[in-house]
Amino acid sequence: MTDAPVNIAVLRAMREQDQRIACLTAYDASFGAVMDAAGVDVVLVGDSLGMVIQGRSTTTAVTVDDIVYHSRCVAPSLSRAFLVADMPFLSFGTRSRALDAAQRLMQEGGAAMVKLEGGREQAKIVEFLAARGVPVCAHLGLQPQLIHKMGRFRVQGREDAAAEAMRRDARILEDAGADMLLLECVPAALGASITKAAGVPVIGIGAGAEVDGQILVLHDILGISAQARSGRPPRFVRNFMQDQPDIASALGAYVAAVRDGSYPASEHCF
Repeated sequence: MTDAPVNIAVLRAMREQDQRIACLTAYDASFGAVMDAAGVDVVLVGDSLGMVIQGRSTTTAVTVDDIVYHSRCVAPSLSRAFLVADMPFLSFGTRSRALDAAQRLMQEGGAAMVKLEGGREQAKIVEFLAARGVPVCAHLGLQPQLIHKMGRFRVQGREDAAAEAMRRDARILEDAGADMLLLECVPAALGASITKAAGVPVIGIGAGAEVDGQILVLHDILGISAQARSGRPPRFVRNFMQDQPDIASALGAYVAAVRDGSYPASEHCF
């Protein structure tokens, strides 16, 4: 790890050199600074803030204003980490809405990349944004913004047809201009096959160990999210506060575990 700022070229080089990419969510300046000092490579201002900051049961009520505000809080605290901001529910429903949201997230929020959920149906939006200089991370697998259609969170891509469809979606989105892929809650074998076929960095959350990097929600790894407090955290979550004297040490332990491959272990995979 160097002190040079992380950018898309650095992330691609890390993938090519088989250096695991450590990513976390952040929502304010204090945690952003601690993550930056701990060596986190990518910081995501995620719409997960709806649940862990606002106390809501889903992410769908999060607005562009919310993401802009929290991204603007985090951005000044980062000297090395690469800042990504989520595109909230329906903020990319049309090309004009997507462009307006991306402009705000980057100009007002200070993000260097935007992330949007969806498969091949979002390819035109990805292509439209990429052609206008907007770096895009495409989010496949479990898509929390679709919870009201899905009914519950569950692993995606278990069936052969669904797995093949996701592999096709990944190729289509990359061809459309996505600079990074995020896979959430997919079988480890599927995460590995998508990563092998991809030409861009692939980040996983519950997607196995053979992706290019890992991301978790900050409040989950500190054991303070509602799910963690209930004793029923998602399978892919590990509490890094255990056996650590303070938060900075816990974040450092997370980065080290991603780097050396000890996280995720088999018990964190599907």
